[in-house]
Amino acid sequence: MLSGEAFAQLFETFERSAFRLETLSTYDVEEEREEYERFLAGGEMGPDWDDNPWVRSMTDKGKDVSRVHVLRSPLTDYLRYELAAYPGNIQAGETIGIIDAAEHSVSGLPDHDFWLFDDQRVFRMHYTPNGAFIGAAPLPAARVAEYRDYRDRALAGAVPFAEYWERHR
Repeated sequence: MLSGEAFAQLFETFERSAFRLETLSTYDVEEEREEYERFLAGGEMGPDWDDNPWVRSMTDKGKDVSRVHVLRSPLTDYLRYELAAYPGNIQAGETIGIIDAAEHSVSGLPDHDFWLFDDQRVFRMHYTPNGAFIGAAPLPAARVAEYRDYRDRALAGAVPFAEYWERHR
């Protein structure tokens, strides 16, 4: 299982595309705690929210970064925080879709997060019950087609983020 620097290296080494399926309603990310508390208090979020530098570091190299977040309204505080940051990710070039299971469901999707890199490598994400990242487990090459199908289903069933945000902000 990969974590820390070994996991971060995946974002440096993929060549064309990175897709993420997100499924949790809360993520416990230590690096976000101060910012999350500031968000909950209504504070200023800073320039990274206008154009996410992490996403930009990939898209400026011509790489495609996309995600679909499967969630359920009403939104948790964490989801409100995360979705409020998505416009900066989109400005930086990420494509984001939302599947709100309270409005419609997409059958055949897994109940866990994963990253699919270059349509060739899949990593299943593992978290504690509170949403803290444990690590990413590489899945065998024989499962890549299955996860490409999950990606395609998610993308086909997702509402573009801007459309979702307009209705739910």
